Amino acid sequence: MGQLTLAAAGSVILLFPIAQAAAQEGAQQSAQDAPADSAATEAAPAPLQYEVKVNAPGDLDELLEKNLDLERFRGNPRMDREQLQRLVRDTPEQARNLVATAGYYTPVVTVRVDTSGAKPVVIVDVDPGEAVTIDKVELELRGFDPTPPLAASEPYDTEALKRSWSLKTGSVFRQADWESAKRALLREVVQTRYPRAQLVDTQAVVDPETHKVSLLVVLDSGPELRFGELRIEGLKRYDPSIIRNLDKIRPGEYYSESALQSLQARLQDTGYFASVEVSADMSSILSEQIEAGQESQQAEAEGASAAAEAKPVNRGPAPLLPLVVRVTENKQQNVSAGLGFSTNTGNRAQLNYDNLNVWGTRFKSAITMETKKQAAHANFYFPTTERGYNDSAGASFERSDISNEITAVTTISAKRNWGGTNLERSLTFEFLSEDKTVVGLEQTRSKSLPLTYAITKRSLDSLLFPTKGYVINAQVGGALLPVLTDERFVRVAGKAVYYRPLGEKGELIVRGEMGALGSKEKRGVPAVYLFRAGGDQSVRGYGYQELGVKEGDATIGGRYMLTGSAEYQYWFKPKWAIAAFYDAGNAADTVKAAMTPKSGYGLGGRYKSPVGPINVDVAYGHAVHAYRLHFSLGFTF
Repeated sequence: MGQLTLAAAGSVILLFPIAQAAAQEGAQQSAQDAPADSAATEAAPAPLQYEVKVNAPGDLDELLEKNLDLERFRGNPRMDREQLQRLVRDTPEQARNLVATAGYYTPVVTVRVDTSGAKPVVIVDVDPGEAVTIDKVELELRGFDPTPPLAASEPYDTEALKRSWSLKTGSVFRQADWESAKRALLREVVQTRYPRAQLVDTQAVVDPETHKVSLLVVLDSGPELRFGELRIEGLKRYDPSIIRNLDKIRPGEYYSESALQSLQARLQDTGYFASVEVSADMSSILSEQIEAGQESQQAEAEGASAAAEAKPVNRGPAPLLPLVVRVTENKQQNVSAGLGFSTNTGNRAQLNYDNLNVWGTRFKSAITMETKKQAAHANFYFPTTERGYNDSAGASFERSDISNEITAVTTISAKRNWGGTNLERSLTFEFLSEDKTVVGLEQTRSKSLPLTYAITKRSLDSLLFPTKGYVINAQVGGALLPVLTDERFVRVAGKAVYYRPLGEKGELIVRGEMGALGSKEKRGVPAVYLFRAGGDQSVRGYGYQELGVKEGDATIGGRYMLTGSAEYQYWFKPKWAIAAFYDAGNAADTVKAAMTPKSGYGLGGRYKSPVGPINVDVAYGHAVHAYRLHFSLGFTF
């Protein structure tokens, strides 16, 4: 048999002499295997091995390589010459359909097989031709009228909805973009006010001769819906006020998907529930639609005139949607333990005990033993109030041995926190009693009654893996009254982190921190309110809180602190990056000394773990002429 050539519209298929080659190989194999026994004759032949080479411009080669059957079945154990012949024959049609999704509707596809090498090579050549562009877009929006009794409400901005349509005239028409644009348009509507909206008609009419496409999208809004009363399901052990106080959705407000998600997130953050589902009960709408359909069918059965009388001109407002919160409660008591390591404070062992219902509050306690720190705390968290306040009270004890300064601090505190993730505020009232020993000097004891106000502003594209935006935190407070206070003081502090993408795979991270303390005497101010620098989240290349004021053989906190950092990360894989950084800063008792920085610089690795970015850095401390390894999880803020 000779070569077989098949021609089709816009494509050419060249098939190599499969039958002839198969016959020749069969004859040779029969001659060689004649003396062999029957078991060898019945053995299954090895699968046919072949290669695929796609020649297409732009990203079309990648599109074809990922989706052609030639590639998908390569290496299949059942592959033989007959199967390969079928795949080669089907490839032009499949290739035309694939490149059409990228906007090319008149391609020329040539498929040929090169048998000159050890393995057959199937070569697919694609000339895509001229791309199809969008000539006309017609968006027909039906409905979007306020419910009659609520006609004075703000009309839906349909013009803004049309402007949000992503496929503009003149752009290349791609199937994926077309599907994405339709989904985005519908999602924009169903997220608020009109959750029953639907696409009633969509058309994309392509003219292959002019390489133009006309688009038609008809969207019906359905009824305008609003929230009704709150309904709670699954709550057995805890007080309903835990949920009601966090519910900011009021009856009569527009349906909003983001409002549902926000309430669900707030409830999940309370810690009372293993699972939370917040939804609007659509059954009332479905019941009304079924009732309306039954009335319409009954009217038609009774005759046209009766139908005219039975058919309501206006059924009135759509029913309010009950707001349904379904929860699964967490166990009331929980005990957990953990082990860890930090390059700041060394080895760590921790034991936690939580009770979600102690006198109507959440009780959380922990004992933490680290190489350089030992701590115990117990706190009571009250349910969120109707005004959104989160109040807590507790006590703690912490002992630390940092740079030859040994402190033991007992604290009793009360705190009020309010706001959301983007803007969080707090007011903390504390009583501290501190015993401090500086190696080589006498022990001192101090007490203080400070009040501190803090505010945190977040604007990030992701809380877990931010790549764009910023976080700013500011604190101001002090102990101003001569009550249970050895030394009155005023303290201000602030820190910020800024994220900015650089190119497709790069990211710039800039950090800064400052602090200042005003007091007549530094002696008597608790060490926790003084400033030191150095460590994983400060100036890398130096030990934890190594930078400060030298006193005897120890390093203690200073009145002023200023640090800064610039870091570049390159994500060579989705979850892996390398980093280069430069840190500088210092803490001292004078502004001039604090602004004389100690610098550190180096390289590191980054990994996106399920709980946040894991950072491993090797930094060189310029002032100490030594390298130091740093390990941290995320940015503590």
